[in-house]
Amino acid sequence: MKPRNPEFIIFTGPMFGSKTTRMLAAIDRYRYQNKQVAAFKPKIDKRYSISSISTHSGGAMPAICVETGDDIKENVHLSTDVIAVDEAFMIPGASKSLIELFQRGHTIVASSLQLSAAGNTFDEIRDMMPWATKIEVCPAVCPICGSDAYYTQHKVEELDEIAVGGAELYVPRCWAHYNNKNKEQ
Repeated sequence: MKPRNPEFIIFTGPMFGSKTTRMLAAIDRYRYQNKQVAAFKPKIDKRYSISSISTHSGGAMPAICVETGDDIKENVHLSTDVIAVDEAFMIPGASKSLIELFQRGHTIVASSLQLSAAGNTFDEIRDMMPWATKIEVCPAVCPICGSDAYYTQHKVEELDEIAVGGAELYVPRCWAHYNNKNKEQ
């Protein structure tokens, strides 16, 4: 068996920053290299598809739905080269499981918000970042001024820290417009 030189890649940023799109492009590249890929998504994320990783713009890939990081480990085979996880922040224990799988030689590709709309760090992503061999912050576009948007804001009040939704619940914001909104509250 050829020794593995694994990567741990994280695509992160606000809502609508094309994180999942970039992750799917990376997975396509691994498939062209004849790598065996296992894809996972949180069971609670049913926005566009129950059994596929899906982008806001319509890209999709079949995935195994999981509730915990242990569910990921249970579905990874020794022959799996690449483990792709969408919305990793929604999967309790994802960081522990993905770090363990990376240490075993599997390449990890994850997409996830890094901050909640309230500006809080998601523990799962915070714990993965020190292990990452590449972190790509994917900005969206602030709809107010057109600047790069690195933050996500609620459109409605009193949402849970993790509330699955899209454009009906969230909007990307640049620092100036995110900061102004927070000062108003």
